[in-house]
Amino acid sequence: MKRKTKITIEEVKHIAQLAKLPLSEKEIAKFQEQLTDIIDFVDQLKKLNTDKILPTTQVTGLKNVFRKDAVTPSLTQEEVLSNTKSKYKGYFKVKAIL
Repeated sequence: MKRKTKITIEEVKHIAQLAKLPLSEKEIAKFQEQLTDIIDFVDQLKKLNTDKILPTTQVTGLKNVFRKDAVTPSLTQEEVLSNTKSKYKGYFKVKAIL
């Protein structure tokens, strides 16, 4: 495949800077090649005739299944806290995580 688009090293560095990614020179070269391949592939897709193709939003045929949002009985606060060793004013007491 002939490459028409060549992503420059400066462009890769700029993209990395925008994404706050520290890249080594080896990674920059790797991403330069990969990004160039991606752009070339997108250019190939642009050449396809999609005039008679309907837009597709779902390819598996699955649909969201919704249930009625209904209030059901649940445990009381006392039942929920009944098996804990550490509680404080009606809440679970846990060690601070900093």
